[in-house]
Amino acid sequence: MSVTQNLISGETIVFESKKHWFAPIRASLVAGLMVIGAWILWLIAPAGGEGLFGSIGGALGTLMNIAALVLVVGGVGWIIYNIVAWRTAEFAVTNVRVLREEGLASKRSSTTLLSSLSDVRTRVNFLGGRLGFGDIILLTTSGEAGIDRFLTITKPNEFRTAVMNQKMAVGGGEGQASPTVAPTAVPAPAAPAAPAAAPAMTSTEAADALDRLADLHARGALTDAEFEAKKTQLLARM
Repeated sequence: MSVTQNLISGETIVFESKKHWFAPIRASLVAGLMVIGAWILWLIAPAGGEGLFGSIGGALGTLMNIAALVLVVGGVGWIIYNIVAWRTAEFAVTNVRVLREEGLASKRSSTTLLSSLSDVRTRVNFLGGRLGFGDIILLTTSGEAGIDRFLTITKPNEFRTAVMNQKMAVGGGEGQASPTVAPTAVPAPAAPAAPAAAPAMTSTEAADALDRLADLHARGALTDAEFEAKKTQLLARM
């Protein structure tokens, strides 16, 4: 599923990013060492021979060859996984959330509400500055449990700027909500009372309500359809 398929009603994407081509190289350093280690084991594995020492050498060589095979299979599989993660990863900033979708068979996704963000940090090392990649760290009001990291993505500084701009827009909407509330008109005695509209919610209240909905959905208390309907109603009240 791409980030565009994960949007809810009234949500629009304002900035997108991908994993940099250096991402699978960076993530495959240990896997590469595993393959190199397997090659060394194959080189030094003793061959079998006659006599006691020949038999011991042959058994040891067989074990080393098996270990080398395991290292090769594990290392190559790890490298393939990192390549798939690089090709499928998508990162987006919307007017409501920060989204991440990654993986094919094994999906890895995350959603962070702009209203719950406390800070956005970037890490761009010397090589990243030259090649155009960096890391994004999202800090939320949930503390350590709410930290999310986007590693080796393109345009990290522009991504952070987009997040902060949308964060300020959400905060500005809260600050201007109070002065624009019109006074409630007194209905005529003979007219029937109109049904009261649902009160507007601040972004913080909406974020809390969405978190509770997500928890109920995760525990199976809400169906997918009920969950999406409730989210749409909450966003309409922001």
